[in-house]
Amino acid sequence: MADGHRSSEDYLEAILMIREKKGSCRSVDVAAQLGFSKPSVSVAVSKLVDSGCVERREDGQLLLTEKGMTIARNTLDKHHLLTELFCALGVTAETAEHDACLIEHSLSEETYEKLRAFWREHRV
Repeated sequence: MADGHRSSEDYLEAILMIREKKGSCRSVDVAAQLGFSKPSVSVAVSKLVDSGCVERREDGQLLLTEKGMTIARNTLDKHHLLTELFCALGVTAETAEHDACLIEHSLSEETYEKLRAFWREHRV
């Protein structure tokens, strides 16, 4: 998967997580969450607005559109499943989080669905 696509998913996932935790999200929150500079986040958010994934209100609030929410939720669901699975295998929580973040972007939908079904049946 192209780095730009992965990056977009990371931004959308971060916006979703921040909004779920704080109830609101601004570009500065995304910069803090991802460890990126405010100018870099501003450019990325503008691209997400242009692609129809994010709306930026006049007060600076970032809102996910239906399209953005679908992508963010899917990415976050993959992240949670992979992290849980890796931890169950004995991987440390920190490594599991890191690896899940890397893999969630390149995992095919077919493999994700099969992993999810397997995990539901065999969860420890």
